Amino acid sequence: MKRLTGILPVLPTPFVASGVDNEAMRRLVNFALEAGVDGLVFPGFASEVETLTALERASLLETVVESTKGKVPIIAGASAATVEEVVRHGRQAMQFGISQLMVQPPKSIGAGAEAVTAFLLAVAEELPGVDIILQNAPAPRGSDLSPEAVLEVVRRVAAVRYVKEETLPAGPAISAILADAPEHLAGVIGGGGARYILDEYDRGACAAMPALEIADVHVALDRAYRAGRRGEARALYVKSLPLLVLQAVYRMRLTKHVLVRRGILDNTIVRAPTPALDHQAIDDIDCCLGEIGAVALASVTTA
Repeated sequence: MKRLTGILPVLPTPFVASGVDNEAMRRLVNFALEAGVDGLVFPGFASEVETLTALERASLLETVVESTKGKVPIIAGASAATVEEVVRHGRQAMQFGISQLMVQPPKSIGAGAEAVTAFLLAVAEELPGVDIILQNAPAPRGSDLSPEAVLEVVRRVAAVRYVKEETLPAGPAISAILADAPEHLAGVIGGGGARYILDEYDRGACAAMPALEIADVHVALDRAYRAGRRGEARALYVKSLPLLVLQAVYRMRLTKHVLVRRGILDNTIVRAPTPALDHQAIDDIDCCLGEIGAVALASVTTA
């Protein structure tokens, strides 16, 4: 299986008043592919996954697979409170031909290597052939595993092929994991909305998982960095930061607002509890988007 690298955005979930919007999801996938992304992630925290019913989740994942047409790898989120639920999500993904699963260990089992190892070994036993991306999210949402705990888990669970490291600060953790990683670990992926992407890349991260709204900017940054054009990459990074700082607060509302501004989505409906955007916040977001420049505001075909 090809190593995951580059920009792997987490797709948001588009809603209408009556439920989820599969047609809008197709537009989101098309936008991502035309932006040149290297893979897609669904569902994840940025997808408002905890608000989706089982039927909605399955329907949207099938839409993502059909719309992607095998052009880039798809990583399916499979995090849940129990091994049984993770396995159920994993089997559903495998039915759609997806074999890479992102799993955040449940907080209920604690942050000890023994408990996390046992949890993931049980998952791997039920899902042979699956590659696990161990998501190490910060507290209060995640378990905030130490680099030592992550390494112990990775050494003992061969199915863990990647770590998505997004504790704060992520950079030192990425360095520590890669300095002592076993051979079967294919890489460490950055999170945190790409707010620290250059530090993550400098420390050896193989990919990043930002939100979707400025995927074209993130792809341009990634390509410039990998081509050795560090000044160009940093200029794009600096331009993106004001918007990403606001995204850390307004989360899915900002993502959907920007995607409406860019003509991809029709509305900004969210289900997850998220701070509302007042007129001043909207003006600030629009100003930040405008300052990113022509790359972010490029015309995108959504048909």
